[in-house]
Amino acid sequence: MTECGLLLAENVDSPSRLLIETAKFAPRVMVSAGVCLQVKGHLHFVQEKSVNVDYYVNELLSKLMDDCHHLLGQHFIFQQDGAPAHAAKSTQQWLAAYCPDFFDKKAWPPNSSDLNPLDYLVWGWMLDKFSRLNPQPKNIPELKTVLLMIWDKLPQEAIRKSIVNFCKCLRAKALASMQKADTLNINCKIV
Repeated sequence: MTECGLLLAENVDSPSRLLIETAKFAPRVMVSAGVCLQVKGHLHFVQEKSVNVDYYVNELLSKLMDDCHHLLGQHFIFQQDGAPAHAAKSTQQWLAAYCPDFFDKKAWPPNSSDLNPLDYLVWGWMLDKFSRLNPQPKNIPELKTVLLMIWDKLPQEAIRKSIVNFCKCLRAKALASMQKADTLNINCKIV
């Protein structure tokens, strides 16, 4: 759907130059991905308008886990945020059954986007690169192609630095909460 805007100017040689067509609703997609120190996984396009528990467990989570196993074998800790589909009982049970190690919903601090490298680095980096595109994609297939190109150009060194920072933030939050707990063991080893 498009809408037209009227540009007023003097001495315009053609009336058609007065109309500027702009997109009323830009194309949108939802994506999911995983990153680690050495490598990033695939950029997965979500086929639904929103991610409910069934879609997350039956469609998306298995793709993310396949990425992890392919890239890292059995040597990883799976992290997700506190989205309802992530915190659901069936999701936690699926992860307990199919994932070597993960942060369960009880271990993850609420409202802690600063502890998620995807939230505080990757999506912002991609959005910045996308906003500089000229021209912008006109449809969903173009948008997907552009997002895959941006994802492929995401520098691994920036991801690595954000994960190192993640470990520092995690330690700081753990130290801040130690007044409430007698012991807290945070082992964040950077290899």
